[in-house]
This record gives sequence, structure tokens and C-alpha cells, in this order.
Amino acid sequence: MISLFDPLQAGKLSLKNRCVMAPLTRARAGESRLPNALMAEYYAQRARAGLIVSEATAISPEGYGWKDAPGVYTDAMQRGWAAVTKAVHDQGGLMVLQLWHMGRISHPDFLDGALPIAPSAVPAAGFARSLGKDKPYVTPRAMVEEDITRTVRDYARATERAMDAGFDGVEIHGANGYLIDQFLKDGPNQRTDAYGGAIDNRARFLLEVVETVIAVAGADRTGLRLSPDVVQDAADSDPEALFVRVAELLGPFGLAYLHVKEPSRKPDGTPRVPPVTLSMREAYKGVMIVNEGYAFETAQDALDSGLADAVAFGGLFIANPDLPERFRTEAPLNTPDMKTFYAGGPHGYTDYPFL
Repeated sequence: MISLFDPLQAGKLSLKNRCVMAPLTRARAGESRLPNALMAEYYAQRARAGLIVSEATAISPEGYGWKDAPGVYTDAMQRGWAAVTKAVHDQGGLMVLQLWHMGRISHPDFLDGALPIAPSAVPAAGFARSLGKDKPYVTPRAMVEEDITRTVRDYARATERAMDAGFDGVEIHGANGYLIDQFLKDGPNQRTDAYGGAIDNRARFLLEVVETVIAVAGADRTGLRLSPDVVQDAADSDPEALFVRVAELLGPFGLAYLHVKEPSRKPDGTPRVPPVTLSMREAYKGVMIVNEGYAFETAQDALDSGLADAVAFGGLFIANPDLPERFRTEAPLNTPDMKTFYAGGPHGYTDYPFL
């Protein structure tokens, strides 16, 4: 029987266990958007994870949209990330950078007054999360061919910087209502050209990004995160058909892994098998990581059933830097303090106790 503590080979990524640290926005980069020593300490503390997926990191100024989040589009940002990867590697850890473009979930406040870009001029419901309740999302500008070409090129350049900064690979952020997810789902994507309408058309932008990223990093050092559920108002009329087809289209690329976020608990908190993930697993034969709401027991169940090859943990890794060891020894878990998730500074960031 495979356990959470067994190693896993995902492409060229050799995980020492199957406890993955999920990507977690923590807003510690400050106004400079530069990775810093505090961030290096935070990630190094969590180097016992089989794999660390970095917080979502903007690939370009145009893709930015969360106050105090980091980027990877300047020399200074690249140097900052190099210090982070060195700290993680010095502790024996493995880390990939998550490549992020927010699309319509940005705001003109982040873009020198310009409109965010998106597949279609369809605004998201709600408010720009890091700007407060007085900043509703705006109607974005629909991307033209030049925008698409430029953005794909931005993914390539960000991948180059990530690899030069010492990351072990990259994860393309195709989830959570951000730009790639906006192209995939027929709620935000109202296009009538080659990037809209049928599923294969809506998947075109994703596949172009995948192609350009693996041309730089190699398929065996490239992961992809997807979310079949509705996040940040990105909904699809038939998510199972969409994501099963996307899983089929991804198979020939030979990615290091596919990372799927779909709730593993019902609204009342009882465990469930995520239905779309289950169908995707039948269609996708590569390494699959699952995420969203897993505890130790339900994570082991996901491995036992064959649903997943590894499980990513979010809040539990925030509060428990030594989470795999706590799982292994059945030790009590620290409780995450949600008030400190985006608060800045070391409190609730680097001061959670180890065993």
C-alpha cells in the first residue's frame, strides 16, 4: 500500500514524500513585489514537504493584481527568488514556482489605470480581494490576437527567470478563476473566434501556454493546476465534460504532474470523492496531485483508492511547518490563524511552532 510518506517520481522531480505544500498567497512581498528574507525563512521552514509549490507569482506587470504579492518579471525579483530557492535547497527541499496571470481578477489600481485583460469583456462579480469592499471588479478589455501572443511570451520569459533563479520546475496556474481558467470556462469566455465556443477552442490558450513553458523548462519539470469548481465567479455549464476533455488533451505533453483543486468535503464538512477529479483521473494517466480540504485520513484514502498520487495541503502547511512529521508521528496539529494570512510581517507566518 502506498502511503503519504513514500517517495514519488514526478517527471524529473523526486519527491521524498507525497505531502505537497499547496500554493498559498501570503502577501509578504510588500509594495516592491520583491521576494525577501522573510519569505525565504518561511519556505525553508517547510522544506520537509515532498514538494513546495510557491505562492502565485505574477508573470508580468499586466498579470499582477494582488496587493503585496510577488512577481518574477524583473532582475531584482529573480534575485529575490534565487535567495528563496537557495534557502529551501539548503534544507533539502524541492520547490517549483507557480506562474500567475490574474486576467479580469486584477484592477486598474494595479495597472496604472489600465483595464485588466481577459478573454471577453465580462466582469467578475464581487470585489478585488486585497483592495477591500469599495473596489468592485471592472469590466475587462477583451484580448485581441496581439494580447494573446504577448501573454504567451510573458509565460515563457517568466519560466526562464524561474529556472535561472534555481527553481526545480514551474507550475502553470490554470485555476481559481484567473486568466487561463477564464479562457477554459464558458461563463467568462464569450468569444466566437478560435479561442471560444467549443471546448477544444477554449482550451487553445492553455495548450499554447503549456507548449511555450515546456519549451523552456521541459515537460518533466512543468506542472499545471486546474480547478473544476467555481472560484471567483468563473463557472462552466458542463465542468465534467470540459475538464475530462482538457485532461485528455494534456496527456500527450508528458507533464511532471497535474494538480487538481476540487473540494473533498461537502458543505456540511463530511468527506466526499470530488466527482470531476474522479472523472479526470480516469482520463489522465500521468501523476496527479489533489487539493482542497484534505486531512491525513482523507488524503491517505485518496492514495488508497487511486484517485491521486500525492495530496497538497494549504492551511495545514501554513500552521504546521513540519506537517509531514506531525502526520507521521500522529502529533497534534497547530490551528491556522486566518486573521494573519495576508496581514504582513512574521506573526502568523514564520512563528508557528515546530514539534
